[in-house]
Amino acid sequence: MAARSFFLTLTRNGLRRKNIALRSISSSSETAPAEVPGTGADELVLDSSMNEGKDDLRSRIFRLRLPKRSVTNVLEKWVAEGRHIVASDLRSISRDLRRSRRYKHALEISEWMVSHEEYQLSDSDYAFRIDLMAKVFGIDAAERYFEALPSTEKTSETYTALLHCYAVLKLVDQVEELFKRINEDGVSLSSITYNELMTLYMSVGQLEKIPPVIEEMKVKNVALDLFTYNLWISSCAASLNIDEIRRILDTMSVIQGCDETYSKYIKLTKVYIFAGGLVNQDPGILVETEKGAITQRELISYDFLVILYGAIGNNEKLDQVWKSLRAIDRRLTGRNYICILSTYLMNGMDKEVLEVIEQWKLSAGSEFNISMCNKLMEALGDVGLGTVASQFRGILHECGCDASNGDDAATV
Repeated sequence: MAARSFFLTLTRNGLRRKNIALRSISSSSETAPAEVPGTGADELVLDSSMNEGKDDLRSRIFRLRLPKRSVTNVLEKWVAEGRHIVASDLRSISRDLRRSRRYKHALEISEWMVSHEEYQLSDSDYAFRIDLMAKVFGIDAAERYFEALPSTEKTSETYTALLHCYAVLKLVDQVEELFKRINEDGVSLSSITYNELMTLYMSVGQLEKIPPVIEEMKVKNVALDLFTYNLWISSCAASLNIDEIRRILDTMSVIQGCDETYSKYIKLTKVYIFAGGLVNQDPGILVETEKGAITQRELISYDFLVILYGAIGNNEKLDQVWKSLRAIDRRLTGRNYICILSTYLMNGMDKEVLEVIEQWKLSAGSEFNISMCNKLMEALGDVGLGTVASQFRGILHECGCDASNGDDAATV
């Protein structure tokens, strides 16, 4: 399903930004995952144009453009000119190539590093290579490469890279078999691997498998991060288990050393539950779209991606999620609009708030509801954001919306 695939992509993209190694592995990991519409190809054009006229190694490689042209030849010529190539430069260039979806060229750089003994390969290099093998030659090639690695290189990073490749293809059985093997081998894992597993379960609708993963993390003393909590809360929200969400938020609020990001996430979630009327939703209702069918459960998952990216301040991903939701405008609910409005408001993005209000007023499928806006203001006040609530009231007035009809589902 397109919605689930996009959810999987965006969630993994977020996970990858937490860790330099996993950022190299994927998106997914951002899930190769489906690319977010409007990215990738444009990035490639930008990279090429920016390097015109330059004569550094990166510029020479990016000017190749066509996959059939050889990066290896460029590297050999560079060395023949008496120039040295440091490993950090190769890693940086290969990551940029991957972000531009030039997987073959990125893999050629990896091959160069493998074939030259002066480069000491790290776990991240092997993990990156597994991901590229899967993208260029397919999952079977990635499997063979992983199995051929010496036991010392079958680490948390390389195992997670292969697990990611399976998860991209939604191969649940293979993921679970590999995860069992990881445990049997006694490999110590971080939250990144568990998040990858839970993201897969969310994308295929197997929500019941998420709580056992959380319990395993607790038993093994693996620290839960914000992405873990978001996946856990999203699964509860999709099942309309509001009491469990509140218990999780209470737990998060007393975590020692948590930063402002956690506080913002907790506030956004509380606002969403109250102002979005989450308790009144039926997650099983199918909503038909031009691209198939999407359930309220999946729309709720999108909402929590909005909350997550809003909390961590990733406005680019926030806008991408909203753009994706806008593509199914006729099936959006007031809850979806309230979610994006609260997130933009908390991030001080007044221009975007104005735009969303106008979009909601013009929506073909969701009638503008001033009562929900009033509930949003009330919810903002309840979490200590009275100033933001007042600011929202002013924006509504600017848009010609009367925020005084508190209990009326007034339309504009």
